[in-house]
Amino acid sequence: MLYYLSNLSGEFSVLNIFSYITFRAGAALLCGLLIALIISPKIIAKLRAHKIGQIERDDGPKSHLSKKGTPTMGGIIILISLLTSVLLWTRLDNNFIWLLIIVTVILALAGFVDDYTKLIKKNTAGAPSWLKFAAQMLAAVIVVGYLGVNPPNTEYATSLTIPYFSSKVMLNLGVFYAAFAMLVIIGSSNATNLTDGLDGLASGSVIFCAGAYIVFAYMAGNMGFAEYLKIVPVPGAGEIAVFLSALVGACLGFLWYNAYPAQVFMGDTSSLFLGGVIATSAICIKQELVLVIAGGLFVMEALSVILQMGYFKLTKGKRIFKMAPLHHHFELKGVAEPKVIVRFWIVGIILMLLALSTLKIR
Repeated sequence: MLYYLSNLSGEFSVLNIFSYITFRAGAALLCGLLIALIISPKIIAKLRAHKIGQIERDDGPKSHLSKKGTPTMGGIIILISLLTSVLLWTRLDNNFIWLLIIVTVILALAGFVDDYTKLIKKNTAGAPSWLKFAAQMLAAVIVVGYLGVNPPNTEYATSLTIPYFSSKVMLNLGVFYAAFAMLVIIGSSNATNLTDGLDGLASGSVIFCAGAYIVFAYMAGNMGFAEYLKIVPVPGAGEIAVFLSALVGACLGFLWYNAYPAQVFMGDTSSLFLGGVIATSAICIKQELVLVIAGGLFVMEALSVILQMGYFKLTKGKRIFKMAPLHHHFELKGVAEPKVIVRFWIVGIILMLLALSTLKIR
C-alpha cells in the first residue's frame, strides 16, 4: 500500500524510496517484528484468560509435562503481524502477493479449526485429518492452477532448476510437474507442522529458510542479477522478497515470547501455513529443489516420522528412533531441550548458507 506513495515522488522526491524493493523488504521485516512484539502480550493474556493452553500427551517426553497449560494458538500473532505488514509494504497489484495471501489464509483457517477443536472444544484428536488435507489440497490446486495458466517463466514452466548447475541444466517434468508442485506444498506444510514440537524450534527454523528465499526471490526478480547468476528470471518476484521479509519479522517477534521457556506456542494456526508459504515462494521463483537444502531441517523431521512409522509396521513394534519427530529422539537421549533447539538452529543456518551457495556454484 505504501508503495504507491512513490507516485508522488515528482512533488516529493524523498518518496521515491518507497519504490525500492530493498527498502520495503527491510521496512516489512521491522513492521512485522514490531507488530508481533506489541500485540503478543495482549493475545497471550487473552489465551491465558480463556484457558486455551497446551495439551501434553502422557506418552511424550516427561520434561514436557511442565508445559501443560502454556497458552497456545499463538500463531494468530504471526498471522496478524504478517498480513498487516504485507498489506502495508508490498505492491498489491502483484499477483504473487495475492497468491501467497490466499495460501496463508486457507492453511491458517485449517490450522485454526484444528486448534479450536482441540483446545476449546476439548476434542484431543483435533479436527479430522481429512479437513486439514483438503485445505492443503485446495491451496496447492490454486497455486498450481494459477501458475499453470500464468507461469513465472514460460520457457521453464514445467522444469526444475537443478542446484549447483547453470540454468541450462533443467529437469523437465512435463505433465508431472503439477503433481510434483502440489506434493511440495503439502509436504512442506506438514513438515513444518511436525517440527513445531520444542520452544522456538519451528519459528527459528522458518526464519533461516525464509531468509534464504528472500535472497533468491530478490535475485530472480532482478533481470541483471538473474542473468549474472544464471538463475531463472521471474518478473515481479522481488515482491515475494518483501512478503517473506514480513514473515521473518513476524516470526522474530513471535520468537521473543516463544523462545525457551516459551510463554506461548504457535499451534497449527501458523505451523501449517508457514511451510506452505515458503513452498509456494519456491515454486513461484523456480527454485523448488533448493527447498530440500534450505528446508533440510524440516525434511529431516518429516523423514524421521515416515521412517519410524514404516519400520514400526514392518518389524511389528521395533523403532529406529526413541521417539519421532527427530527432536524428541535427542530429548529422550538426555540432551537438554535448549541444547537441542540451538543445535537444530545451527544446522538450519548451515543449510541456509549451503542453499545460498547454489547462487554462485554454477
